[in-house]
Amino acid sequence: MFKHFFALLTVFLLTACGDPVQEQITQQLPITEQRIEQLGNALTNGQVRNANLINQYAEKVLAMKPTLSPLIAEFQKDASTQGPMYQALLDRLNTAKNQPQMFASSQALYNELLNIYQAADPVLFSDALSDPLNVLADMSDGQLPRINSLSKEQSLAANNAQDFGVGEQLIGNPNYGQWQTGSNGMSFWAWYGMYSMMGDLFGRRTYYNDWGRYRNYSYYNDYGRTRYSSPSQLKKQTNLDTRMKKSFASRGQKFTSPYSKNRAGSSSLSSQSKTAQNSANRFRSNNVKKSSYASKSRSSKSSSFRNSNTNTSRSFRRGK
Repeated sequence: MFKHFFALLTVFLLTACGDPVQEQITQQLPITEQRIEQLGNALTNGQVRNANLINQYAEKVLAMKPTLSPLIAEFQKDASTQGPMYQALLDRLNTAKNQPQMFASSQALYNELLNIYQAADPVLFSDALSDPLNVLADMSDGQLPRINSLSKEQSLAANNAQDFGVGEQLIGNPNYGQWQTGSNGMSFWAWYGMYSMMGDLFGRRTYYNDWGRYRNYSYYNDYGRTRYSSPSQLKKQTNLDTRMKKSFASRGQKFTSPYSKNRAGSSSLSSQSKTAQNSANRFRSNNVKKSSYASKSRSSKSSSFRNSNTNTSRSFRRGK
């Protein structure tokens, strides 16, 4: 109750101070809420293409490898409103709605509402689901084709990349795991919950410095990172990247950031995703120095991952 009162009080004070962006926030909030609700309905009603394919692929992989049932069931959640990507959008909306004081400025709050709105476009969301979908494809040992992506062999060759095992598309995506620092000071990828089966069964420990230099294509890292991450998650990624760069420089070594360039490998993506990639390029060119959370940085006056030009007028009939 107190939190809601404080949030309303913050909005009132911003309005009283004549903040010109506050009216935009007031208008955008219900539109963003409606967009997420519509996306939820589209997922529930089977109107998101790659969500449907996730269910189809899951059934086929389960028939081939029944011992992987718990992991496959976890990926099937991505085709529903219970999946980590959809739940993350809900969490971000709740933060923007109920804790506006967490943002450095009203502009930063408005930018986040726009990002959530655009990420909840069923077409864009379907493209984003290509990562977990293609993990299922890889689990089939090549029997099921990758979707919206080149084959593993083609993308590895195109990017001079290293094979980090089944599930590599999800490495770096905070919806599925996080970077942890070991006693040796090296950061490695740690999967959440059931996803840890991928590391146990298919791969090995992935270190940030190796992944940064030799990672392969993934939708999240090459197109969707600035849309499907919260401001705090982006800040953590920036801090880790900066720390690694300084650590390597202190030893006279060069560190290659995983976000220094886009990897090749996308195929048949929507125009919304191409716009998102342009947004990601601007994000990189700004050195990711700005934070949208007041508790993290006082210097943030605007968001570096804003893009209000994305085509958001398409219907919710299906997400190709």
